[in-house]
Amino acid sequence: MSCWLVKSEPEAYSIDRLEREGRTMWEGVRNYQARNLMRDQMKVGELVLFHHSNADPPALVGIARVASAPYPDPTQFDPASKYFDAKATKEAPRWILVDLEFVERLPRPLPLAELKADPGLEGMELLRKGSRLSVQPVLDAHFQRVKELSASP
Repeated sequence: MSCWLVKSEPEAYSIDRLEREGRTMWEGVRNYQARNLMRDQMKVGELVLFHHSNADPPALVGIARVASAPYPDPTQFDPASKYFDAKATKEAPRWILVDLEFVERLPRPLPLAELKADPGLEGMELLRKGSRLSVQPVLDAHFQRVKELSASP
C-alpha cells in the first residue's frame, strides 16, 4: 500500500473542515503531475498526510484516507468556479480528483522546520528544496517516522 501527502492552505481547506465534513472531493488540483498521481496511482484505502501550507508555521496536521476511485473534477466544467477550464469537456475531461476522508489529527502538528531537522525523513519529497507539488507520494518509512515524531512531546 502506498502513502501520500496533500497540501492545502488552511484558509482554503483545513484539517478542521475535513474533520467537520468527514469527506471531501480533492478538487482544484491544476498541476499535471499531481493530477496524474491521483488518476494513475492513488488507490482507495491508502493513507494521506495532510499538510497546512502557507500557515504559520507550515506543518503536517493530520491523516486522511483515499475514499474514492479517481473521477473527473466537476469544477472544471463550471464557468462560475475559479477552477473552470474552458478546454475541458465531459467527453474529454482534463482534471481528475479523488475523495478524501478524515482519519485523525496528528497528536501534535509537526512544523516543517522540525521535519527538515529529522534525519529519518531525509529524501522526503515535501522537504526537497523547491518542491511545490500539492499531491505527492510518501515512503512508508517516512509515514511511520512522521507518526513517531508526532506522538512524542
